[in-house]
Amino acid sequence: MIMKGVFTILLFYVLGNGLSHLIGGIIPGSVCGMLLLFIALCLRIVKPESVRNVAHTLTQNMAVFFVPAGVGIMAQYDLIAQNWAGILTITIVCTLLVLLSTGAIVQYLDKKHRKNKTHDRL
Repeated sequence: MIMKGVFTILLFYVLGNGLSHLIGGIIPGSVCGMLLLFIALCLRIVKPESVRNVAHTLTQNMAVFFVPAGVGIMAQYDLIAQNWAGILTITIVCTLLVLLSTGAIVQYLDKKHRKNKTHDRL
């Protein structure tokens, strides 16, 4: 069962890389593959049980996947040092936008949920 899960995940990774190549590399292949796998899981083309063990193992060892990104960032230290103010500004603005939009969505959904709960009681 584990080999089937590994094969399934690698298959979607390869399919994602192929799709990324077809669209000109706008979206990274790994992201395309993840989206394709998500769609396949939603459409029940792939059964969650077939990838559950492998997915669990991969997420438990997620720190290993950040090592190459950290090395890549350190390799570009000079570029980051030259543009630190812009990077910091963008980071703060994006963080605030995510917080505000998440808060607004949660409030909207909570209000809708309470309205439906009240309506169900009547």
